[in-house]
Amino acid sequence: MSPADLTMPIKTPPKVEAEYFEDPAKAVTRLCELYDAACDFLTEKFSDAASMTELPGTRFRAFYPEIRIRTTSHAATDSRLSFGHVPGPGTYSTTITRPDLFRNYLEQQIGLLLHNHGVPIAIGQSITPIPVHFAVAGRSDITIPQEGAMPFPLRDVFDVPDLSNTHDDIVNGLDYVHEDGSHPLAPFTAQRIDYSLARLSHYTATYAEHFQNHVLFTNYQFYVEEFELFARAMLADKESGYTSFVGPGNVEITAHDADIPPLNKLPQMPAYHLKRADGSGVTLVNIGVGPSNAKTATDHIAVLRPHAWLMVGHCAGLRNSQRLGDFVLAHAYLREDKVLDADLPIWVPIPPLAEIQVALEEAVADVTELEGFELKRIMRTGTVASLDNRNWELRDQSGPVQRLSQSRAVALDMESATIAANGFRFRVPYGTLLCVSDKPLHGELKLPGMASDFYTTQVGRHLLIGIRAMERLREMPLERIHSRKLRAFDETAFL
Repeated sequence: MSPADLTMPIKTPPKVEAEYFEDPAKAVTRLCELYDAACDFLTEKFSDAASMTELPGTRFRAFYPEIRIRTTSHAATDSRLSFGHVPGPGTYSTTITRPDLFRNYLEQQIGLLLHNHGVPIAIGQSITPIPVHFAVAGRSDITIPQEGAMPFPLRDVFDVPDLSNTHDDIVNGLDYVHEDGSHPLAPFTAQRIDYSLARLSHYTATYAEHFQNHVLFTNYQFYVEEFELFARAMLADKESGYTSFVGPGNVEITAHDADIPPLNKLPQMPAYHLKRADGSGVTLVNIGVGPSNAKTATDHIAVLRPHAWLMVGHCAGLRNSQRLGDFVLAHAYLREDKVLDADLPIWVPIPPLAEIQVALEEAVADVTELEGFELKRIMRTGTVASLDNRNWELRDQSGPVQRLSQSRAVALDMESATIAANGFRFRVPYGTLLCVSDKPLHGELKLPGMASDFYTTQVGRHLLIGIRAMERLREMPLERIHSRKLRAFDETAFL
């Protein structure tokens, strides 16, 4: 609490009592009403305060809406699902932001609660303030001034983002309990989601609304070029089911021959979205090279609750029997990326997910027209090692090479283990299919001519395999993809 909280009166929107619902759609509509009213209040007061020349005599505060459910029964629920039910009697709640963006997700999760527990859910105002930055985000007629631009500190009049309350304690399994004593109903709080939505727009130069439920990560620009070519071909095919293509800067096209003006400066991790009307399209994010970017991207995309994410990038082949252009399907990970050690201990196994593995292998067979034993000519399954040092070859190689051999690693990169580990941590189904672009242990390094030939012949096939795998996963019911392998003992009801 700031000193201003102790001396200034606080003005809020009118207090409203919680309402109970047995219809998911009506419940989400009420969430939208509460959220919009709170944001409208803060936007109006912010506009007024921005024109003042001295500190107002009042603080302004509005609250996130919340979902709350109370159960008293130990009655068994539908145990076929790994989600959609609370672990036992008690009170569970979660704050909600952007219910318009998450409407389908919220209706689905609320519907499962109602079905499994047979008690109504309560929709009301929470006790968690909405930071003014998030309330006015996306409003074109409002500009949040930088610190010092106003004649008084913004935080003396409004609530601002509080990083001490923006954490991953729920997903990290730290027995988190809300301030009012209720247990978490969802993996992320509203302010944690708002923080990531803002970061996503900054890092990818696209709005969260454009992200699809199936996300591909890559570490080379060549894949972006192939993705745009594929997207334009899909837009030209009226039977494809794809409706539009979005690039950085939120430029959206619906015609295959429409222009996409290039940005003067690309963001750190540009995102591209091949959209379907129900959100089941494919998003491609070029995260570049390194585990830090891989963690940053997945930290924020996770709040959108995608159905799957896959890494499709380049790697170093570690076996002499491999050839440049061969594929590697990861079934285990050697984690030496270090960026997640504090959140997910290194001793935690990152298991392969059967549905993802099968979808990727079938996609390779489909695109290459090889199957069974013949697939071994161009694809190996094995451990992928991810390191945090791109130039590991320049140091004493005896230690790293010994560990790589002991782990039975067949490929090395800097991103795959991070993406898989964060998928495990955030309960997002994950997988990895890499393409061998060099063999440093065997003297086959990337040279300009070799790289050019490799990119020309192999990148298109590799990307198409990733897309085909996502299309297979799209046809699966959620309960098959979101397995118990990703769920802890006392898990949140919401995915």
